[in-house]
Amino acid sequence: MRKTKNRSDEEIKMINQQLMMIFAEFGKIKLEKYESEEAQNLVKKLQNFITDNFYNCSYEILSGLGKMYASGGDFTKNIDEFAGEGTAVFVNKAIEYYCK
Repeated sequence: MRKTKNRSDEEIKMINQQLMMIFAEFGKIKLEKYESEEAQNLVKKLQNFITDNFYNCSYEILSGLGKMYASGGDFTKNIDEFAGEGTAVFVNKAIEYYCK
């Protein structure tokens, strides 16, 4: 079940800002190995955040999100503009490794 139905615009804005801060954390380590413990812990943090605030984020859903983040569209642009060029691709690689 979607968890955003009864939220105010302000609550949605705050949650989206928190999500972008997780991407910023990935951006700080994007030059590290995506299979590192730190990167994998961030993937788990991202998965838990999505489950807690949006919908149940299974491994299958998480994997699909990773591909979407790195697909070159608006998600890639927004993540990279906020967290640094290459962050979206790094997040996808970390998610792929996590979901193996």
